[in-house]
Order: sequence, then C-alpha cells, then structure tokens
Amino acid sequence: MRIIGLDVGERTIGLAVSDPFGWTAQGIETIRRKGDLAEDLDHLKRVISQYGVEKVVVGLPRNMNGTLGPSAQRAQEIAGIIGKETGLPVEMWDERLSTTAAERTLLEGNVRRAKRKQVIDQMAAVIILQGYLDFCGKNKSP
Repeated sequence: MRIIGLDVGERTIGLAVSDPFGWTAQGIETIRRKGDLAEDLDHLKRVISQYGVEKVVVGLPRNMNGTLGPSAQRAQEIAGIIGKETGLPVEMWDERLSTTAAERTLLEGNVRRAKRKQVIDQMAAVIILQGYLDFCGKNKSP
C-alpha cells in the first residue's frame, strides 16, 4: 500500500511517498502554494493518482509542550478537506522538529543553502512519513 506524507506549511506543501511495501519514504516534490486551496488539491489529487496512493499522512505541528497552536489547527483543517476531497483515509502524525531534522540532514550532506531552501519541505515530509512507517512496522498496523 502506498502512503503519501505531507508537510503542510503556509507557503509550501512538501510531499513524500512510500514504496509499495510501506517500508521507505522518498521525497517527490514541493508544491508552491498559490493561495487557492482548490489548486493545491487538484495538484495533490494528480500526484495521488500517479502513485496509486491509498492513505494520506499529514504532519501535525504540535508545540513542544504538546499543545496545538494555529499551525496545527490549520493542518487539521486541511487534512479534513483532503480526506473529504480524495475519499482516502487521512492520519495526523506528530511532526515536532521534523524541519529541524531535515535542515540538519541537509547540512550534514553539505547541501548548498539555495538547494536546501528548495528541498527542505520535501525532506521534512520524508521524515514525517518515515516516522509513521517505522511506527507502523514496529506495531504491525499500516
């Protein structure tokens, strides 16, 4: 079963997809948001169709104390819309520090600043999805 992972931000949406077995996550692209959610959803639906995705995992940006702030509420709203529009099951996944981890990984890989800026959200989506896949693998529930 292929699963898509999303890192939803105000200006971008990072996308990652699992392999068909649900073992590994690979970054696929970053959607530059146009301010029109319908356009973003159309793009996302095309990607979902292209990869044969059966489940969506959306990063939930909790505060460090575990509470939900405005970004988390926005992510939950968008996740609800994605579920309604695609008919796919949508799960939220705690994404605390995923962007920090992505930045660290890219820095360790000596990726130039300009390139990091282009792929940071995609890499954060990979970290979100891989965390979800690892959890499911250990708990035997996709």
